[in-house]
Amino acid sequence: MNISVFPLEILIFLFCIALVASFIDTLAGGGGLLTIPALIMSGIPPLFALGTNKIQSSTGSGTATLMMLRKKRIKLIDLKYSMLAAFLGSTIGTLTVQYINTKVLSYIIPIVLIIIAVYFLFSPKSLATKKVLKIQKWKFRSFVIPIIGCYDGMFGPGTGSFFAFGGVALQGQGIIDATATAKALNFATNIASAIIFIAAGKIFWFIAFIMICGQIIGAWLGSHSLLRINPQHLRYFVVLMCLIMLANYAISIL
Repeated sequence: MNISVFPLEILIFLFCIALVASFIDTLAGGGGLLTIPALIMSGIPPLFALGTNKIQSSTGSGTATLMMLRKKRIKLIDLKYSMLAAFLGSTIGTLTVQYINTKVLSYIIPIVLIIIAVYFLFSPKSLATKKVLKIQKWKFRSFVIPIIGCYDGMFGPGTGSFFAFGGVALQGQGIIDATATAKALNFATNIASAIIFIAAGKIFWFIAFIMICGQIIGAWLGSHSLLRINPQHLRYFVVLMCLIMLANYAISIL
């Protein structure tokens, strides 16, 4: 596809969308709800849109992960096996999506989003502090993380919210720590999918580069905001993103 078919305003539009999506994704997940439709509306074929989206979103989640590491909110040595589990899950999901009907997911995911929204909205305890561990870490790493990673490989939007929800509800993490951890896990899932799309030659590299610039800026801003935001405000932001994703699914089904 020739880059000359894209007017300057479309390139600026995609840059801005990537910036806003990365900022939102760093805080609550769901950035793919903006970038994937934007790519398709710009005239990029669906498979190339998915591949290009994975490349640019990998940069955003990678930038956010680096920021969390620099601020010592996460430690790579503590997350290496969890990231590997997320990577493997996403690889399986990306390969599987080519052979299955993903329409079933369009009915399951809204239910999960409702559960997440209700949990964060009505949880009676402060989400800023750690709570009781619900399942052992090895079980969470061996089962929950790969399942979410597989979802990201097959479908995508909301993966960061799912990882954060798992950290809070099942691992007893505070919402800020769970969200910071989710960035590293989401980076692993994005990289796995990106590698497969690169191998398949489904990347529009010039558009990816334009959006990568926006993703880096958005992730940098989002990371600084995450470390300063009131946990209660982050709670409601996550709920808002879940509701937006629910609305998106409802519109796509109608």
